[in-house]
Amino acid sequence: MKKSANTRATILQQAFELIYQKGYQPTSIDEIIATTKVTKGAFYYHFKNKNEMGFALIKEIIQPKTIDISISFLSSSVNPSDALYKMIESLLLNNSTLTIEYGCPLGNLIQEMSPINNDFKKILEEVKNFWFKAITTFIKNGQDNNTIANHINAEEVAEFIISSYWGVRNLGKLDTTNKTYTNYLKQLKFYLKSIENN
Repeated sequence: MKKSANTRATILQQAFELIYQKGYQPTSIDEIIATTKVTKGAFYYHFKNKNEMGFALIKEIIQPKTIDISISFLSSSVNPSDALYKMIESLLLNNSTLTIEYGCPLGNLIQEMSPINNDFKKILEEVKNFWFKAITTFIKNGQDNNTIANHINAEEVAEFIISSYWGVRNLGKLDTTNKTYTNYLKQLKFYLKSIENN
């Protein structure tokens, strides 16, 4: 990796860690610069402003470490309900980027930035829609293969899976153990079994 690209990657990674723990608005450019030990000129060489860095952070750090990894579980070679369960289980219990106390970085940004910044709202919606379409397509393929019941609405199920995941990520912040997650996963498994074509 070239030095310039390496500097950019370092800025994004350090900014991610700060923003994940503190929130987007409380994290200043000066704090990011101090943490990464780059010059102000180096920061502005890569990003015109904080928001441009924030957009890059969503697309280059958060999406690959959460959504892209989760979509890799959606393989047609396994039972669809099991794959959907494993996708969420992995995000909650096995993703080394995410912690129970800080929740989901994408969900956090949706809550913090969508109501006040339309540019953030647009890019966050793009990432959410990417995940939504992948899950919807996977469910529809399951219906075509007669492994998922045809009477269910694939879009509604995808929306439910995503919204319940973000909900439990928020509730988990109140928990010092994984109990909130494990209780949720138990009920999610029952639900996903109920949409199988028996």
